[in-house]
Amino acid sequence: MGVQGNLDLHFWITRGMARRMGVNLSEAMHEGLLSQADFAAMITRCRSCPGAAGCLEFLSERSGPAEGAPDWCRNAALLRDLGTLH
Repeated sequence: MGVQGNLDLHFWITRGMARRMGVNLSEAMHEGLLSQADFAAMITRCRSCPGAAGCLEFLSERSGPAEGAPDWCRNAALLRDLGTLH
């Protein structure tokens, strides 16, 4: 699976990417739409992605909610699905 990135960094990248896409991961877990294991898997996918620098740049943009995640985001499909459930 490759070298795993910093856990704290990727925890915050995952949450930030969700927030930019209009998804509240805490709310999704509370509503039963996302399990703790699913969230842990999201962080693991993020940790194995080589695009962290691009994500940090993407997240630093102050233009409001994003239309979607960057092409390289390994959690894009799940975040898109969660966004349609609200």
